[in-house]
Amino acid sequence: MLIGVPREIKVGEARVGITPAAVVEYVAHDHEVLVETGAGAGMRADDDAYIAAGARIAQTAEEVFATADMIVKVKEPQPNEWVQLRPGQILFTYLHLA
Repeated sequence: MLIGVPREIKVGEARVGITPAAVVEYVAHDHEVLVETGAGAGMRADDDAYIAAGARIAQTAEEVFATADMIVKVKEPQPNEWVQLRPGQILFTYLHLA
């Protein structure tokens, strides 16, 4: 499975859906991980850390949404992300329904 991690765009959100340590585990179980460039910057995980863990780096969120089988986010998708989700694509996110 190709797991995609776009950079969070909600104002004030600095976390990322998957850490480099988690990438190691996914790759060890034969998954691929595609991380948008800069996605981990808010938690001090640069692109090189993701590459060292086995991820590939995408230049845009559009590339992540267009190619991943599953999207992993911290926050719910924002309106400009809704339109990028594809039928059959899995969305894993933390919903705040309060």
